[in-house]
Amino acid sequence: MDLELDHTADAISARLAKGARPNYLRDWIYGGIDGAVTTFAIVAGVVGAQLSMSIILILGLANLLADGFSMAASNYSGTKTELDDLERLREIERQHIQQVPDGEVEEIRQILRGKGLRGNALEETVSAIVSNEETWIDTMLTEEYGMSLTLRSPSKSAFATFSAFIICGAVPLLPFLLPFADPFTTSSVFTAIVFFLIGAIKSRWSLAPWWRSALETLIIGLLAAGAAYYVGYLLKDIS
Repeated sequence: MDLELDHTADAISARLAKGARPNYLRDWIYGGIDGAVTTFAIVAGVVGAQLSMSIILILGLANLLADGFSMAASNYSGTKTELDDLERLREIERQHIQQVPDGEVEEIRQILRGKGLRGNALEETVSAIVSNEETWIDTMLTEEYGMSLTLRSPSKSAFATFSAFIICGAVPLLPFLLPFADPFTTSSVFTAIVFFLIGAIKSRWSLAPWWRSALETLIIGLLAAGAAYYVGYLLKDIS
């Protein structure tokens, strides 16, 4: 089996020196799917209600900007909260180390004992960890609180979500801006392709086959779009 990473001593050293890097794939996938779903939902709902095509463009563009910005702002705030919480817990552990160092050492000892260390190996590892305050704090954050030390940048997360929302969310509107004979059918096909491609792309970071991931995402998108269409259809006679 081919390995994705080189495992020579020099390659390992260079890779570890770079440190762990946050992954913004989740933000992009989240924004892309939501952008395509919500914008096409408006298209399908308006068509189902048999309203004017101009309403599609008005509501679609309004949704594209307002909802895209709202999602980006929410993602920024949520990611910022994670960072703030990490720093809050870091300061708590720093105070605990200063005020009750023996208790904090015992916490490290029990954590490592729970991982199977015993005897001299246990005590030497405890001594090594508590000899560096930052390492000590990081260990407590990951082992006691279950925190990740590699968190995403709030601004990059927000940008990834917003850009994906705009790009994928614009696709259902394009047929209504171009001279297609049947813009709704074309919009449906284009949107289905977007769902399929998003699913195929995200399989790169999954063990699932690309076609299974693509079909799963396509089905989710089609269900949401179908629901919007039939809601609009059922409510078309309401004035």
